[in-house]
Amino acid sequence: MADKPQWLIREDASVPVLVALALRQSLGIRVPDDLPSLRDLPVRAPDAVEVTPALEKQWREYWDMTIEPRAHPSEVPLELIDGFDTLVALPASGAEELAAAIAPQAASALHFARGAHDRYVASIRSSMGNRSTGGSIGGEAYRAYASAIAEFERDVGRRAHSFELNVQVLPFSQRGIWWVGALTVAVTDGLRRDVVSFDAAIRPIIAELA
Repeated sequence: MADKPQWLIREDASVPVLVALALRQSLGIRVPDDLPSLRDLPVRAPDAVEVTPALEKQWREYWDMTIEPRAHPSEVPLELIDGFDTLVALPASGAEELAAAIAPQAASALHFARGAHDRYVASIRSSMGNRSTGGSIGGEAYRAYASAIAEFERDVGRRAHSFELNVQVLPFSQRGIWWVGALTVAVTDGLRRDVVSFDAAIRPIIAELA
């Protein structure tokens, strides 16, 4: 008997991802161009350094390592950056401008990221009847993806192929869903809570992978 296709979906509001986006906003970095700003966070701190091409490039490399670390390993050893606990590690060489620029933003970025993550966890626990969650799919969250996969299978007349998808649920100022890696999408938290709209938004994503 052939093995059944397997699908693995991880959903989270990762603190390292939120920190990276908070730093992007406080520094005034615009890449990725299509990603909106975060709610309840000032756009570029008044004392932020001027964004140079080198700074933007270093942040983008840090972002890629943060969002999909296995797909974007560093070519040089990583070093933890003071003030960020274990949440930010940059290449020991080649990221000096970024390391200097983010140092003054550590406290505000951590405060924002941890608060946003805690709100996500609270919303998941509420929908799951206060059962614990460790970033895996369960309860209502599982059903949202299973429904979209079942709909895809009905549309194409076959079983979905095995696939992997990471979903980052983030407090963006605009409603939508964006590819941020080869196997990773970011979705606005408000859209994620809207069952009907999220089902319609995630279906094309699953169709690309399955």
